[in-house]
Amino acid sequence: MKHILLAVTGLSPQVIIETLFALHQNNQKVDAIHVITTRDGKEKIFANLLAEKSGHYYCYLEEYGINPSSIDFGYQNIHVITDEHGVEIPDIVNEYDNERLIKKCLDLSFRFTSRKNTAVFFSVAGGRKTMSSCLTLAAQMYGRPQDRLYHVLVFPEFESNRDFYYPPKKSRTIELKDKNGQSFFKETRYAQVNLISIPFISVRDRLSADLLKEPADPATLMLSLVKEEEYRLIVNLLTGKIIYKTLELDLMPARLALYTFFALQKKNCSKNEETCGNCTDCFLDIQSIYEKQGEITDLYRKISGTRPPDEMSDTGIAHLSADNFNMYKGKIKSDLLGRFGLYAIKDLEISSVGTRPNTKYGIRMDKTKIEIVY
Repeated sequence: MKHILLAVTGLSPQVIIETLFALHQNNQKVDAIHVITTRDGKEKIFANLLAEKSGHYYCYLEEYGINPSSIDFGYQNIHVITDEHGVEIPDIVNEYDNERLIKKCLDLSFRFTSRKNTAVFFSVAGGRKTMSSCLTLAAQMYGRPQDRLYHVLVFPEFESNRDFYYPPKKSRTIELKDKNGQSFFKETRYAQVNLISIPFISVRDRLSADLLKEPADPATLMLSLVKEEEYRLIVNLLTGKIIYKTLELDLMPARLALYTFFALQKKNCSKNEETCGNCTDCFLDIQSIYEKQGEITDLYRKISGTRPPDEMSDTGIAHLSADNFNMYKGKIKSDLLGRFGLYAIKDLEISSVGTRPNTKYGIRMDKTKIEIVY
């Protein structure tokens, strides 16, 4: 069986060597190392670990008599978080960066756990706390009985020393700093590196077969775990939220007004059907939507509480046109997708049926499962 170390790290790449050292001290072999990091983290790894001859990774292997060819670890194994254009992200500083981080963690975890003859060691010792959290989430989603989640604990004075990568075979004295920043000297034989196995609950067996064919986004994975048969879509105008199953989404007033309008169209449909999930009789063409502009504007005022600035704009929600209607519809779909995932988007989005110029728009979800809270 092939053992893969999948780690996250930021600007302290020594945690990779510390984890590898701790695994080896526990007689656990590692056949490949893969690292999730940022652009700045990648540069630190290249300079400090993988530099020819002087790289600490190669120094460790040589000192402990490990054949470099026995471990697959090189530039190609450094997986940098990128934006939607493929540009490497220098650091995790906002929600968007974190979404890209989660995607990278899920994609690689799915990839490595999809191979039957592998065991994955998830290392959450490095990087920002959000990086550890995201890789832990990925382990919970895709981890198998043979996979493990690890942290490493190093004595604080050595952990804070950027020149310490592993305890050398022959102890030597190095300069350290105390909590007040004062220098002192200590032998490396006191540097204990402890491997901590973290229990985690895997939900892989609860995922549907379709979700194990390719990586999925977090929202899709989360919603797929909610197994209750009866669930509702709640559009709450008092709180400005859309609630679906156990998840909540805050929508901007203009988007919430338009979405509520379509939810009401479905909810108030007079057609008497036991279920109307696939019925589109309540769908409206664009001209009919324009004719009901007053209803949308009233909803907007109700949600906002006062006459908002957007109402005064010729391109706002109170003055719908083909262009801004499609813009609002697209942004609503993006909001729904980001929160609820592909698992639910078919039922929740403002869908379209028919071809131009006879296209009609509406929500497909069964009207008996829609609740509007005023």
